[in-house]
Amino acid sequence: MGEVHGGGCLCGAVRFAAKGPLRGVVYCHCSQCRRQSGHYYAATNVADADLTVEGAENLTWFAASEFARRGFCAICGSALFWKHNEVAETSVMAGAFDRPSGLKSESHIFVVDKGDYYTIDDGLPQFERSTPAIKVAGD
Repeated sequence: MGEVHGGGCLCGAVRFAAKGPLRGVVYCHCSQCRRQSGHYYAATNVADADLTVEGAENLTWFAASEFARRGFCAICGSALFWKHNEVAETSVMAGAFDRPSGLKSESHIFVVDKGDYYTIDDGLPQFERSTPAIKVAGD
């Protein structure tokens, strides 16, 4: 079966398991991620076929745009997933994984939209919008 990375929401009503290796963590500074999280998103990615969710009846999906939706726990409000409508992968919030996650930081996207109250000085690659490898809303 290989690597399995488990995680879930704050209250435990939604649990998930991601099989196989995970992409490095991408930090998204877009205005939608900032508004939903209060800061910026940190997410990895998993193929839909490799993601299982227990308690899916407790997930609420919000169509943040015509291209993508955001999944969160309807009970505690924990942000868990970001899903592009045309891609067979789901972004999973890095902080929702159980420890140790084994995740590593990769890059920052939508830095043109970042909050004005912090700096990005960790030396990771920064992209004005997205990277060529990551399909985001509107791309």
